[in-house]
Amino acid sequence: MNFEFMGYRMINDIYIECGKIINTHGCKGAVKAESWCNSEDELASLKRIFLKNGTCFNQFNVKKASVFKQFVIFELDTVDDMDKAMLLKGNVIYAAREDFKLDEGEFFIADMIGLSVIDDENGKIYGTLKEIINRGASDIYVVLTDSGERMIPAVDEFIIRVDINSGIYIRPIEGMFD
Repeated sequence: MNFEFMGYRMINDIYIECGKIINTHGCKGAVKAESWCNSEDELASLKRIFLKNGTCFNQFNVKKASVFKQFVIFELDTVDDMDKAMLLKGNVIYAAREDFKLDEGEFFIADMIGLSVIDDENGKIYGTLKEIINRGASDIYVVLTDSGERMIPAVDEFIIRVDINSGIYIRPIEGMFD
C-alpha cells in the first residue's frame, strides 16, 4: 500500500499551500518557486496560483510554467518585469483545492493533520497526527501523545490505512509508544 500526499497546510476549505516563490528568474518577470507538492511537475501543471494579501487571495493566471532542476519557473499574466517579480519573492503559493485531482488513496496532508492515530488491532488511540516530515525514502508521521511526540515511518509495515473521516490506523511495534 502506497500513500501519497499533496500540499502542506490548509488555510481554509478553498485554498491550500503548495509552494513558495523564492526568487526572480531572468529579467522579464518570471519567478522561481519551490514546490511543496508531490513533484515539481504537479505545481507546474497549475493554470492559476493565488498569493495571500492580508486576508484576501489574489489570483495570478499562469502564462507558462516549467520545471528547472528542482524548481518551478512561472510566468504570470500580470508580472512582466523584474521589479514586479521582485515584489512576489517570499510569498507562499496557494492553489484552489479544486485545481488538484487526487487519486484513490491520495490525500492532502492538511486534511490528515489532527487525525487520531489508532491501533488497528485493538482500537487504542495513541494520539493525533501533528505533522508529516518528508526526508528521503519515506515520510515520517509525527504523533502528539500524552507523553510527548513519537515518530512513525509512513511505510506499509506500520501504516495499515488512512481513513480521512476516522483516523490513521497503525500496527505499532513494541516500544513505539512507551
